[in-house]
Amino acid sequence: MVVDFIEEYAKLIVSHKEDIKIKLIDIDEENKEIVVYAHEDDLGKLIGKGGNMINSLKTIINGCKAKSNISYKIQIEKI
Repeated sequence: MVVDFIEEYAKLIVSHKEDIKIKLIDIDEENKEIVVYAHEDDLGKLIGKGGNMINSLKTIINGCKAKSNISYKIQIEKI
């Protein structure tokens, strides 16, 4: 659910929608990492000015912890 949301949200923001790839890494039972791979030209759009866009995504995902008790970390990387 969270991974699908991040993927769809990222595709709305970027210019190269076909390059968006998401990888979910299980760190342990309560911690997971979401890696968003994007085209080099779109990294700034995903991070946002002063990190505002990525911080907004982190805030939304932290709300999921209340329901599922799983913490998510997000990383943006170029392809």
